[in-house]
Amino acid sequence: MSIKKVTQHPTQNEGLIFERSQTGRIGYRLPKLDVPETADVVPAELRRDDDLIGVPEVSEIDVVRHFTRISTWNYSIDLGMYPLGSCTMKYNSRLNEKTARIAGFANLHPLAPEEESQGALELIYKLQEDLAEITGLPGVSLQPAAGAQGEMTGVMLIRAFLDKRDGEASKDRRVMLIPESAHGTNPASAALAGFTVKAIRATAEGLTDMDHLRELCAQGGVAGVMFTNPNTVGIFEKDIKEICNIIHEAGGLVYMDGANMNALVGVARPGDMGVDVIHLNLHKTFSTPHGGGGPGCGPCCCTAELAEFLPVPRVEKSGERYHLNYDVPNSIGRVKAFFGNFGMMVRALSYIYTHGAEGLREATETAVLNARYVGEQLKDTYHKPYESDCMHEAIFSHKNQTRTGVHTLDIAKRLIDYGFHPPTVYFPLVVEGAMLIEPTESVGRQDLDAFVEAMKDIDREARENPQLVLDAPHSTRIGRLDEATAARKPILRWKPDSEVSVKTA
Repeated sequence: MSIKKVTQHPTQNEGLIFERSQTGRIGYRLPKLDVPETADVVPAELRRDDDLIGVPEVSEIDVVRHFTRISTWNYSIDLGMYPLGSCTMKYNSRLNEKTARIAGFANLHPLAPEEESQGALELIYKLQEDLAEITGLPGVSLQPAAGAQGEMTGVMLIRAFLDKRDGEASKDRRVMLIPESAHGTNPASAALAGFTVKAIRATAEGLTDMDHLRELCAQGGVAGVMFTNPNTVGIFEKDIKEICNIIHEAGGLVYMDGANMNALVGVARPGDMGVDVIHLNLHKTFSTPHGGGGPGCGPCCCTAELAEFLPVPRVEKSGERYHLNYDVPNSIGRVKAFFGNFGMMVRALSYIYTHGAEGLREATETAVLNARYVGEQLKDTYHKPYESDCMHEAIFSHKNQTRTGVHTLDIAKRLIDYGFHPPTVYFPLVVEGAMLIEPTESVGRQDLDAFVEAMKDIDREARENPQLVLDAPHSTRIGRLDEATAARKPILRWKPDSEVSVKTA
């Protein structure tokens, strides 16, 4: 008796769920309709008349096995380090998840009255107090649902403050200064808030060009500056206090992008540096789930001067009772339905309480140590564009590897074969062929060494057998997609009679 040889493991030979469909298969049972069918009731103009294929006919085990197999193709923080520079993909403690699932929090209806929501309101209030202490900025709103929305909220606070302070003259103060290495959402938020953006040059050391900053301020009309500290190349802006003084003397305000707060928590406070407003990313710095488009939480923290403009409702305390205050005349209004993504707040407070003041500082110091370790280990292999010690992320370029035709994208794809998620590539734009690596404090010495060894092996391959790197990845089901075409001309509908091929680069 012969056994047919299986040439490919099912997890690497998985078709679309439509392709698994077989007429008559069913994985559910619905009760008999006890109301008339609506086919004749729905007006013809509201019915579909296109060629949309019906849902797949599959059994329960078909569905379970299909999506379980596909899940094994995913990379996650539970598998290994996720070294995305400027993204802080740290491990999310299961204790935080357990806390977020406490029934009184998880099952609380957003429309429940204040009397039945005192525990949740107390949690929000205490998290506000902790974030105010961590940032040195007393005004806090947890309402923004993501970092970009928190950033937008902060810029709107600046706009509201200037409009109140300067009145009609505020229309002449509409220039927002932003470093050329800024996150892409910075100029977008400024533009949406009605500001015109002017870019500040960087020095050869990767820092803000102070002379150019003064020159731009001298031109007048400056509403403020938006910058990140540590900046986007991972270096601490040592002239931060002078930057704030220059902007304040010009009549503007200082917004700080809090994306890189994982390098500062427990060590330095933006408010003490002269910053007027900052957003935080609870889904980054404070270890709540991250990725997949949400859910996020991007609190906005500000000085006492700006607090009157924060979104409503505000969570406040009167005696022993917590309540929502909607009566704030100068507020910019609501920026998120209900109060925000409450589950993220539960996880963040759990993270803060678990660590305590000393633990938060230790996490920050470990994140910086890990990044500097990677930077030191790879500086002789990959081109390091700046001499300064990095903070929480190390930056390199592909300059040394391009001699054999290998570029940053090739290195990133080859890392997949070594079992690592690639770092951020080609960002920031001020470094050609950038590789921005942020290991976070979640990674131990063994994993760091394995990552460093993989990067060095890829460099050796780039010199000895560049084609091996150029053709990577070799271990994945799909190689290199034509990502530009996929983004611009996505195929969103499956058609059984059409042959859809995956284009490769």
